Amino acid sequence: MPAKVNIECCTACGSCAEECPVGAITVEIYAVVNEDECIECGACETACPDNCIKVE
Repeated sequence: MPAKVNIECCTACGSCAEECPVGAITVEIYAVVNEDECIECGACETACPDNCIKVE
């Protein structure tokens, strides 16, 4: 499954978008994952300082 962002804790810091190797994440009010582009690598999950992203 593609990465899922918990919008309740996301601070829109952009760390996940910076680490995404395919550019599947945009940051506005919170991070948004383009599920069609996500390759489920987990880089965003590791990069998130608030543990708001999970790849299952």
